[in-house]
Amino acid sequence: MKMTGKLFLGGIAVAVQVGAANTMDDVRIYGPVADRMNACIANHVCATDPMYFAREFRYPAEPGAWQTEFWGKYMLSAVPFAYYAHDEALKAKIAASVKEVISNQEADGYIGNYPKDLRAAGGWDLWGNKYTMLGLMTWHEYSGDTAALAAAERLARYVMGIFGPGKRNLNETGCWRGLPSCSMLEVILKIYERTGNKDYLEFARYIVAQLDEGERSPQLIRSALAGVLPGERVTDPDPKRFWLLSSRKSYEMMSCYQGLLAWARITGDKRALEACVKTGTDIAATEVNIAGGASCHENWYGGTAKQTDTYIYENETCVVTTWLRLCRELLVATSDPKWADEIEKTFYNAYLASQRPDGSHFVQYTSLSGRRHLGEDHSRLHTNCCNANGPRGYLAFLTALLTADQDAVMMNLYASGTASVTWPKTGEKISLETYTLYPKMDTASIRYREREPKRFKLKLRIPSWSVATHVTVKSVGGQPQAVDGAKAGSYLAIDREWKCGDQVDVRFDFTPAGHRLNGCAAFTVGPLLLARDARFGRGDISEVLARWANVDKPQIFRTRTQDDCFYATFMGLFMTGVHTKNAGEKYPSVIDFCDYASAGNTWGDDSSFRVWLPIEKTPESL
Repeated sequence: MKMTGKLFLGGIAVAVQVGAANTMDDVRIYGPVADRMNACIANHVCATDPMYFAREFRYPAEPGAWQTEFWGKYMLSAVPFAYYAHDEALKAKIAASVKEVISNQEADGYIGNYPKDLRAAGGWDLWGNKYTMLGLMTWHEYSGDTAALAAAERLARYVMGIFGPGKRNLNETGCWRGLPSCSMLEVILKIYERTGNKDYLEFARYIVAQLDEGERSPQLIRSALAGVLPGERVTDPDPKRFWLLSSRKSYEMMSCYQGLLAWARITGDKRALEACVKTGTDIAATEVNIAGGASCHENWYGGTAKQTDTYIYENETCVVTTWLRLCRELLVATSDPKWADEIEKTFYNAYLASQRPDGSHFVQYTSLSGRRHLGEDHSRLHTNCCNANGPRGYLAFLTALLTADQDAVMMNLYASGTASVTWPKTGEKISLETYTLYPKMDTASIRYREREPKRFKLKLRIPSWSVATHVTVKSVGGQPQAVDGAKAGSYLAIDREWKCGDQVDVRFDFTPAGHRLNGCAAFTVGPLLLARDARFGRGDISEVLARWANVDKPQIFRTRTQDDCFYATFMGLFMTGVHTKNAGEKYPSVIDFCDYASAGNTWGDDSSFRVWLPIEKTPESL
């Protein structure tokens, strides 16, 4: 992967001197997570023919279609994975599809399939232009293909010829108050950083204004700073015009905030950065559910408080993967461990639950009860937006494992493998090796891998749920030394000279936790959300817990997993049933649980599941 002083990660370039994260070149993971990811690479990414999407640029689209997003979306995961896996056959297929896409570029720079009278207007044409530019830029960044960069520039120039000061307003195109169109801010800044041409920076400045200024704009900065929650953003009072004048569209809004984060990093715009952090914080507090998923009908809706009910089209996978990516960018921008907490919760629960066990497909929506379903096909293609976006979640996880700023190197997530990062303070590469069965088990061992000793501060993320965490450091041939100060929801700093083989051992607090909401209960063990699954065959998964059930300090025990369909299994003892004066219901019942990502993973009626368990109620008059 070619670098020019910046690390290009997940669609955004991260300048080394500001902060850094490990790249796909610098990471290699093993164990269960790697097994799931490798299945995705083999049975999804490699099994998809990029030419199938590239040829769509040849044929005119019907109004409102979005065929031209799929090639770019595919490229954003296929290219990094082709280099991660050193898959020359996949690289060759990708290169051929790039040539096909470029061959369809018109004289004015346009690459798309909308009729001329509908271009750069309604529908998803500009959204498709954005993804095409992202696909071309991703291939250029990894392969060095200058033709791809030139094509992306020509397409950007085409857009810049139509929109800008004194021209048409970008935020008045398409739907959702221009969020899809304005989300191209991210790729315009990517082109600027690659070329240094300030025309692109000025166009990015225009897009930032389009995202915030004017009554018809989505007002992403001022709304955030004024404390307007994402689920309460501007909506037209006429429900028939909701899709036109709402700025609550989750996926597209977060895509715009990713662009604003890049803008803040490049220009130092503190107001934009504050708006991004504020919005991310509000999303985590008011929209994200206990599984780390979010959205109803692909919009924000105050879902955290409503998650015990079933809403239409919950937890779109496009939203889940984009939330992972936004949290990753916020982590790099702020070095705040709360974003790693969010990545971990979403990744091990909502994200892995959205993937078929064989890695071949991602669901479109993931509920907290019921069964898993394939999504519908989109735009006359045998796939949908979520299936195309799904693999990108792994990239967000891998490139958030290890980050660094001027102060320290941060271990944010725990997975077996190796990861390296450039420490901005010295420009030196620092490599760490991790061995763990986390999150199935509660321990992790981290070793310093460099031959030469280096003095640096290593910060270990202590998860917000790990109340009592034990950490020791051991030099080669020495005795373990306890490290005090581990506090849930923060980093534990270890500042020393590290020598090859020095090891840090961490034991996390996996005490089961109970959660109450709206007369229901749910349970977690470490980062894993638990669910009942019909396959256990013991009890009714909708069974009611007695009102005096031990929800707050649940008796839940890990059990030996007997079935390969389950990653982790547990047994709980609870008082159940609403007729507790019956002789047979005076003693606790056994309830079997599995991790939420394993629940329902046959994608059939045999594995119906449930997260939130109802608690019997007492009439208010009693």
